[in-house]
Amino acid sequence: MAYSELIKSFEKIRGYMRDFYVYGFKSREQYDRKSARSYDNERRRIESWLGDYMSFRQDAGGKTVFLSVDNRGVPHNPLYKAFKTKSFTDNDITLHFTILDLLADGDTLTVREIVDQVADRYLSHFEDSEEPDESTVRKKLKEYEQLGILESAKIGRENAYRRAQDCVDLEAWHDAIDYFSEADPMGVVGAYLLDKYEDNPVHFSYKHHYLLHALDSEILHDLLAVIHEHRAAEITSFVIRRQEERTNTVLPLKIYVSTQTGRQYLLAYHYRMRRPMFFRIDNIRSVKAGAIEKRMDKYGSFHEKLKENLWGVSLGSGHSMDHIEMTVQVKRGEEFIIDRLEREKRCGRVYMEDVGKYVFTADVYDATEMMPWIRTFIGRIADLKCTNDAVTRVFREDMELLREMYGGADHAVQ
Repeated sequence: MAYSELIKSFEKIRGYMRDFYVYGFKSREQYDRKSARSYDNERRRIESWLGDYMSFRQDAGGKTVFLSVDNRGVPHNPLYKAFKTKSFTDNDITLHFTILDLLADGDTLTVREIVDQVADRYLSHFEDSEEPDESTVRKKLKEYEQLGILESAKIGRENAYRRAQDCVDLEAWHDAIDYFSEADPMGVVGAYLLDKYEDNPVHFSYKHHYLLHALDSEILHDLLAVIHEHRAAEITSFVIRRQEERTNTVLPLKIYVSTQTGRQYLLAYHYRMRRPMFFRIDNIRSVKAGAIEKRMDKYGSFHEKLKENLWGVSLGSGHSMDHIEMTVQVKRGEEFIIDRLEREKRCGRVYMEDVGKYVFTADVYDATEMMPWIRTFIGRIADLKCTNDAVTRVFREDMELLREMYGGADHAVQ
């Protein structure tokens, strides 16, 4: 089978890039989806996009290939290239250029006029060329109208089409588009717009540059569409612990993005379970839009209620609440600690208990989510209390391990 750089299904290439090149834990011998030839075809396809960022290592399990990216030398997300390659037929490519050329001067033409002029002005110059049938042209025009490339209007009983009017001064938005393409979850849109510029100088660099969300752009787009239209959806997800796919009927409510990892989550109301749930977007394989939810106000209120006691994306067990209190010692000249507590408190509150002592308190669904944040105050924590015993136990065990590793007196946490 001849190798082709073009792809039809992005979900296939998304899974392949994630399993083999992002996580980098599978070798050629472990590729069991199809034949070894399929592996080689997929590898060559991805190398044509990302060859400059690929590395490999050899171990007992064989040769594994993975992506190696240095943020200092990569101003633009290379994974967006995967979206810019698509399969097309001869008719697709012919109609694309002929239709847009016909309408380039601002003319408005009916479907029949476009069919006739494609045949007379272009295809007549080639031997054995076949005139496209009207239904094919009509479908292509409708597709381009949905994409915003063309506009339609009624002339008598027929639809007429013209090029969509573009009144945007794209040059004035260059810096904004550059930033959007790397910082926004739907940055792939900005990547397409950047392709319209002849020159793209490097304006920004990033200390924390989350590249992997690019692979989820298609799924995220579908989720945002059903959220905007207040629709239910059937989402098919891969359940890692069971190594199987599962389909759930839910009402998507909100997208959450971790500022620590860049990982994206969907908050949705699960109709069968009758409760809100979080789904990792990188585990979602497909989204199928359903009916419009007529009781949106009822289900939308779940999010408003949840966020009052939500620290991250964990709802704990049984949606019970954990109460946590952390007393932090603040020396003179360390007011930045107070500022940080106020800035990062989320659903908690901060108050001064005594001179040099500030208390952070919160009621959250799952206090174990707070452990990484709590650890950043080690050395200043005077007291830590939580109704979830696992939180205080793990924290004290961590402190004991630190004491054994580095020596010194016991920490003052009570």
